[in-house]
Amino acid sequence: MAEKKRMVNLELLRCVAMMMVVVLHFLGKGGLLTGGDRSLSEGAVALDVTGYTAWLLESLCIVAVNVYMLISGYFLCTGSFKLSRLLQLWLQLEVYSVGIGVMAAALGIVEETAVDTHYYLSLLFPVSMGHYWFMTAYVFLYLLLPFVGMAVRKMSKEQMKATVIILLAVFCILKSVVPFRLEQDMKGYDCIWYLCVFVIAAYVRRFGLPVIQKKWTCLCIYLAASLLAFAEVMVLHGINLKTGSLSWIVNVSMEYNHILPLLGALGLFGFFLNLRVSDRVSPVINIVAACTLGVYLLHENLGLRYSWQNWLGADKVSGVGSLLLWTVVAVVTVFVCGVLIELVRSRIFGLLHKMLKKIGCFKKMFEMIEKADGIFKEV
Repeated sequence: MAEKKRMVNLELLRCVAMMMVVVLHFLGKGGLLTGGDRSLSEGAVALDVTGYTAWLLESLCIVAVNVYMLISGYFLCTGSFKLSRLLQLWLQLEVYSVGIGVMAAALGIVEETAVDTHYYLSLLFPVSMGHYWFMTAYVFLYLLLPFVGMAVRKMSKEQMKATVIILLAVFCILKSVVPFRLEQDMKGYDCIWYLCVFVIAAYVRRFGLPVIQKKWTCLCIYLAASLLAFAEVMVLHGINLKTGSLSWIVNVSMEYNHILPLLGALGLFGFFLNLRVSDRVSPVINIVAACTLGVYLLHENLGLRYSWQNWLGADKVSGVGSLLLWTVVAVVTVFVCGVLIELVRSRIFGLLHKMLKKIGCFKKMFEMIEKADGIFKEV
């Protein structure tokens, strides 16, 4: 029963993290962070109170992607590769990518993206064309699961600790301290960073991490890391305003593979890991959490990526109060719509699966897929 509660805790965190992702995309792509791309370097514009508030929200939510990676790694490291899961994910991506993208193009609501051959190729091949960068990284990592999954389960505590330290030193700590850009730094938008966070999550799952064993300590870590990330941006922005220098790293602490967002994500992850959730709300949380990917696939589709922010009030923000109001409206609207759409899609796919299993050729195909799943199961 304790393990079940822990699972519900992390499913609740999955919901919270997706809401944070919506906040990031509302602020960034809604043009509320000066330039619309989480960058303060272009033009070195001075911020007003509303701008500072927007960046504070950004700093509190920037941990979301790393949190989602930690959750994935926490569960994947004890599981096995399944061809059926990969195919289900591919079909889900295709339905959202093609369905919403083509509909948006037909309705003429696509903004800041040319509706051309590349657009339609991105819809048709969402993983290989990087339509959804996070899903591209996830799928590539999942394809490596037969190797990395078995590796992290076989490694000793000392081996894993050394591996984590080396990975962080190369892909996180170095970029966090040097006053220049590393040419090969992808800012955490790649499979390499996902792999780093996966190993950290696997270490936490297998051996635990003393610093995140107390709930309120974890909350303090999250808040401290987020506020330090905010402070770093503001200090570098101030220097850039006065001297015109360091513009290339003004927002470096808001990048996923910076040490502060990682520490903040670990803190928030630990807080929910130690949080008790009532059994009465557990079924609802599990249902909603299972649909959170639909929220991402909906609002980050190329056809809607730069359109929905103004529909939900980004262009109406004129002060701190309206910023907070429209941010809440956007998050609630996008989250609820995404969950409902995914609920409908999953039910339809479930019915289709049952129907197809009764047809001879499809029945044999499903049996072959199940057999392939069994190859990777641990003895």
